[in-house]
Amino acid sequence: MATLTAYQKQFRQRMKRAISLRAKADRKARSYATRLATALLDAQMAAAMMNALNQTYNVDVSTQTLLVHDLLDVVTPQRLTDTLTASTPGEELVLFNQIPDGNGGQPLPANPLFGETATTPPIINQPPAVQIDTASAPQAIEREQVDG
Repeated sequence: MATLTAYQKQFRQRMKRAISLRAKADRKARSYATRLATALLDAQMAAAMMNALNQTYNVDVSTQTLLVHDLLDVVTPQRLTDTLTASTPGEELVLFNQIPDGNGGQPLPANPLFGETATTPPIINQPPAVQIDTASAPQAIEREQVDG
C-alpha cells in the first residue's frame, strides 16, 4: 500500500469528521421525529377529549393550540412514522473510494468549517495606496453661471 500524502491524510481526517457529524445529526433527527409524532398523537387525543367535553357541556373551548394546529397542517403523525419506518439508521453506505491527491500532496490551510483553528492570520489583499502629489496645487473647477 502506498504511503498517503499529507493532502490525502487531511482529506481522510476531514471526511471521518463529516461522516460522524452526519450520523449524529441523523440520530437526533430520528429522536426528534419520533418525539414529535408522539406529541402530535397526544394532541389529537386531547382534541378528541376537548371536543367531547364541548358537546357534552355545550361550551366552545379550542381543541388545539395554535402551534399544534399549524404542525398538523404541515405533517401528520402517521406520515412521520411512515418516513421513519421507511428509513433505517445509517442506511447511506460510506464507500471509501480512492482518496484524491491534489495540491502537490501538501495539506490545505486550516478551515474552521472542519473544526480546525487557523494558525496563521488571514491574508488580506489590499489595493495599492493611491499616491497624491502634494507639490502641485489642486485644480480649480470653474462652473458656468446659469441665468434662469
